[in-house]
Amino acid sequence: MSEHHTYLHGVMGEFDTPEQLIAAAKKTREAGYKHVEAYTPFPIEGLSEHIGFHSTAVPYITLFGGVTGALTGFGLQYWCSAISYPLNIGGRPLNSWPAFIPVTFELTVLFSAIFAVVGMIALNKLPQPHHPVFNVERFSHASTDKFFLVIEARDPKFQPAESARFLQELNAKHVTEVKDEE
Repeated sequence: MSEHHTYLHGVMGEFDTPEQLIAAAKKTREAGYKHVEAYTPFPIEGLSEHIGFHSTAVPYITLFGGVTGALTGFGLQYWCSAISYPLNIGGRPLNSWPAFIPVTFELTVLFSAIFAVVGMIALNKLPQPHHPVFNVERFSHASTDKFFLVIEARDPKFQPAESARFLQELNAKHVTEVKDEE
């Protein structure tokens, strides 16, 4: 028989408007909470700054993919033309780099796109068919008309009762504990 464990993921507050959510997110950051997530039915300008979202590594991963693609395209053509099967046609040099540009460019774009997509998927921890917030019944409104702010339990300042009280002071319509079942 397997054991069933339940862990506290955090505390969730529900808000009716984007303005309320932004004000709550701002006050939450000012109060010193660092691990905060917001869930909305549509993108809200400025929300990412208020919850402390910083830039990601995706641009660097994409750059690495582009450089890898360029080196692969150029290196493969150089190896084929100058090392593996050199043909001196019309006295041209074996390393005729202008002829290598189209393939090098195409592989740069291809590798950049592949690395960007794979990097984004990996950094977003996808596929993630289940997240603890799905255990909250009211969270079904997150895709239609409600706005949610979650203070995660991994935050150093997190105390379940104090964090719930803090969200209530921010005029959250409903405050719920988010439990993660394992």
